[in-house]
Parts: sequence; C-alpha cells; structure tokens
Amino acid sequence: MSRISISHRTRHRFLTAPLLAGLVVLATACGSSSASTPSSSGATGTPTGAAGTLRLGYFANVTHAAAVLGVADGSFTKALGSTKLETQVFNAGPAAIEALNADAIDAAFLGPSPAINSYVKSGGDSLRIVAGATDNGASLVVKPGINSAADLKGKTIATPQLGGTQDVSLREYLFKAGLKVQTNGGSDVDVVNQDNAQTLGLFRTGQVDGAWLPEPWASRLVEAGGKTLVDESTLWPNKEFPTTILVVGKKFLDEHPDTVRALISGEITAAGEIAADPAKSSAAINDAIGKLTGKKLSDSVMASAFKNIKVTVDPLAATYNVSSQHAVDGGLLKSVPDINGLFDLRILNKLLKASGKSPVSADGLGQE
Repeated sequence: MSRISISHRTRHRFLTAPLLAGLVVLATACGSSSASTPSSSGATGTPTGAAGTLRLGYFANVTHAAAVLGVADGSFTKALGSTKLETQVFNAGPAAIEALNADAIDAAFLGPSPAINSYVKSGGDSLRIVAGATDNGASLVVKPGINSAADLKGKTIATPQLGGTQDVSLREYLFKAGLKVQTNGGSDVDVVNQDNAQTLGLFRTGQVDGAWLPEPWASRLVEAGGKTLVDESTLWPNKEFPTTILVVGKKFLDEHPDTVRALISGEITAAGEIAADPAKSSAAINDAIGKLTGKKLSDSVMASAFKNIKVTVDPLAATYNVSSQHAVDGGLLKSVPDINGLFDLRILNKLLKASGKSPVSADGLGQE
C-alpha cells in the first residue's frame, strides 16, 4: 500500500527544548508483529527467519533515489523473495520515526537527525542505522534580494518538519549567523514547518521567503524564481553529508536479519543501477515520483536535482556527532547525546565483501 503523509504548518513559538525533542518521537519502539518462519542463526547471531511482511517507509524525493527506484522497478520485491513488501510514503523524517516507533512500519529511509533523536529518546532501543542511501542534495533557497544570512532577519523560512534533518541544518546555520529562532529563545527568523508542496505554493505567493529543502524541492523553488543562498554541502568537510539513510526497528532487526539482509541487498542493486546508467535511472525515478505524487518533475528540475545528490550505501558515520551538535545549537537537544551503538553495519559489510567491494565504517558508533 502507498500513502502520502502530510504535515501541517506549525510555528512552535512557545515550545521549550525538552518538549520539542519529545515531539520528534513518540514512545520507544514496539515489537513488530510480522510473521516469521524459524530458521538457523542469522547475521546478528539469534534464531531468525524471513518476516512474512516488511513494511517500508520512504519519501517521494530525489534524495530517496535508491528507495524510489528499488520499489518501482521491483529490486526490493525480488530481493525479499517470499516476504511481502508494503510501502508508505512520508513527507519528512519525524513522521516516519513516529510510524516506526508505533510499530506501523518496520524500516524507513529518512534523514540522520530524526534517527538520532529516536535512538536517544528510546535509550538505544528503537532503531539501528543499517546503511546509507544518499549524500548531499539539500539547500536553502530564498527570494531574490536576500543575499546573506543577515538578510534573513524578520523573514519566514520553511522546513519539512520540526526536528527533521533540513530543519536542524537551518537552525544550526541561523545559530552560527547569530540569529535566534523559536527553539533557542528568539524570534529573529520565523521558522515554519510544513509539507514541501505547501511550501512551494506559499513561496510562489510570497508568504514564505525561503526554505531549506531536499531535492527535488530545492530545485523546484529555484524554478519558481528563487535562488540558492546555501548549498549545504559547502558547510561540511569534503563537501559531503548524509541526507538519507536506512534505519530498521531494533526488534525487527534482531528477529529478522535475513529480511533486513534482503532489503539491503535490494538497495545495493538499485544503487548499482543508478551508478551504471544515471540517465535511464533518473527517468525511471521521475516516472515513479510522478505516480506517487500525481505529477512528474520537469526535465530541468530533475536534471538539477539529480546532479546534486550522491547515491551511496555509506552512511558517513563520522558526521553524526556533528549532526548532534547542530541539534544542540538549534535548541532541539540539551546536550550532545551518546550515540554509541546507533549503527549496525555488519549485514551491509558482509554483502559488500561478498561482492568484492570495500566495507564502510561505523566510526566507533556501532558495529562495523
């Protein structure tokens, strides 16, 4: 099944940081109810089998290229074999995390910040990051006439959802520029959180002055008359940062590592197809986005968005403590949390090794 989840426009003027952090996630993750077939010990060393169903969340965004393609072209279904694939499409990471924690889905492609928040709030019980998906592909796009961070004072800037990865990036950028927002006790810039399609409409009518968005929405705002003030990649060492990762509920991972292995294998296949033929894959992804949203992207927007991303299964673990500090700076967390154990890359690295590829590192934050 497929469903678009829409978040409402919210301003959050009077919420405290602890409450904000609480809004990002619900209670700790519940166990999956997916049926399984007993088998021998799996990748995590526990008795396991394939789940009867895998419920997967992802976004209809270019930054979810491998997920969009893997679902659309059957790579995931083929890899999962007898396990039934059910999908749900979200607008932003916190909503997907809420679904994961409420046992409505088993795994999701989303951004790092909601994953960190969920892991911390649950005491490490909610999820594990098992693979990367996409680097880069997020920008702050503004109206002409806004030429610097200082020009943002008194303006209204949108992000997809409170506590989402782009929301944290915007708040960190404003913090470093000396501008206060609702979450850190100020009102220099009005940060609003809303569905990306709504942001595009309000940008066109002048009701928002800019937005920090993932692709293809950043390129769509440029097409609507905006200009890129900040390409987020320029703010990171080596000009790389994780935009999309693959997370799995911890209980589901413990009980069904075979199914998680199949999902990651399907992602590796989709990523390989994109690397082998970017033009063909780009067209297929655009077709899939059109089916999910009701309208394909223009050729110019798709080309712009696709060149701004890097599809990779490496989650760039070394950047996550930095992301946590950004959430602190933005008033979303009180202190940098202990995220040791957040990653479990053992299945991914076994698959990479089997295909003759180099393993990726958890950088001391989990299991390699």
